[in-house]
Amino acid sequence: MNISIRLEDKNDYRSVENLTREAFWNVYKPGCEEHLIVHKIRNTNAFIEALDFVAYDEDKIVGNVIYSKAKVINENNEEFEILCIGPISVLPSYQGKGIGTLLMNHSIEVAKTLRYKAIALYGNPDYYHRFGFENAEKYNIQTSSGTNFEAFMVLELYKGSLKGISGRCYEDSVFKIDEEELKLFEKEFPYKESIFPKINYNIK
Repeated sequence: MNISIRLEDKNDYRSVENLTREAFWNVYKPGCEEHLIVHKIRNTNAFIEALDFVAYDEDKIVGNVIYSKAKVINENNEEFEILCIGPISVLPSYQGKGIGTLLMNHSIEVAKTLRYKAIALYGNPDYYHRFGFENAEKYNIQTSSGTNFEAFMVLELYKGSLKGISGRCYEDSVFKIDEEELKLFEKEFPYKESIFPKINYNIK
């Protein structure tokens, strides 16, 4: 295995949507919607082409990370632009081999060179803390509904970059999925059975 990273191009789009579908299928819900989110992000003003990377093994695309613009709005209705990461996807057969880590580290370093201030995400704290993400509450940043919880995290891209920035974080509306739109999009892919995920509540 020899993994390399490069920017995604238009010829990769369907391959990336397929791998995203495979990575998320029946993980959090029956079927998935992340492949549609990736598809839609590319057609919005929130899409950041310079932060859309694929990982590949020879000529096979095995991973992807995509970013979009988000904003933090404070109580004075002032807006501050930050980044929203995701989906980040790795083919199931390549998971556990450090490919997600490569994509994370590479894209974060590029985001720093582009002088973005911060990245927000919803994810597993045990995984994302290793990259420096912290509970957004530390920075007085809340979700769009005004709440905080461990899975809502923020990463400063340089020291003090979030100084003076606080409020509610709003990702692009592309993350709101219409079920009918999802059903139509899903018809473009080979049939897969949708089942409810088997959740192990004893995991610690």
